[in-house]
Amino acid sequence: MRLTELSPALLTGQDAGPMQLVEHNQQLHQAVIPAYRQMQHAAAQQGIAIRLVSGWRSFERQAAIWQAKCEGRRPVFDRWQRPLKIEHYQGLAKLEAIMLYSALPGASRHHWGSDLDIYDAAAVSNDYQVQLQQSEYSAGGPFYRLSQWLTQHAAQYGFFLPYREFQGGVAAEPWHLSYQPLATRCQRALTLEQLRLVLQQHPIAEQQTVLAHLPELYRRFICNICEAPK
Repeated sequence: MRLTELSPALLTGQDAGPMQLVEHNQQLHQAVIPAYRQMQHAAAQQGIAIRLVSGWRSFERQAAIWQAKCEGRRPVFDRWQRPLKIEHYQGLAKLEAIMLYSALPGASRHHWGSDLDIYDAAAVSNDYQVQLQQSEYSAGGPFYRLSQWLTQHAAQYGFFLPYREFQGGVAAEPWHLSYQPLATRCQRALTLEQLRLVLQQHPIAEQQTVLAHLPELYRRFICNICEAPK
């Protein structure tokens, strides 16, 4: 896929054309699915059942999540995943608190269909509710074995962990994988001005504060990732 094929609509979650259903009503970009299936198959040989919690996400869906967090209707957590009272935060501090775990609408890596949140279905009961908590993927947690396997093998299938560790922007997310061949191109193609334009055209919660601080947010939370291994 060439950069010229990455339209602003695709980059900002407004084009579902290349997305295909994978499982559990979750979609991924069609270019990602073969590698995802290969990784699934390889993990299954080790008794690990990789399943999606979240794949492609539209601008509208991300905006709804963002709005709910801004209004305190969905929980907001600190780096150690302790709940925060978002009503105590204002201005840039409020945006920083939310963006620790939730992307700005128009700038979510999930918009590209290249990124996925996963868990190990073989490690828990069918009725287990995945929380996407770091404790689930750490030693003693149900998905620790998956996390260790990904560290060793994900790159073989083109995947990497963009939030492998905290670097002053997004918190560590051991459940979040990116398909490097597509995600790297999308990140390079999504410019600050494209993001500003889509936010001006599609207002979101805390609109004016977001636009006032957009260059800093773009640098800290969008461009600031753990790069794929060479």
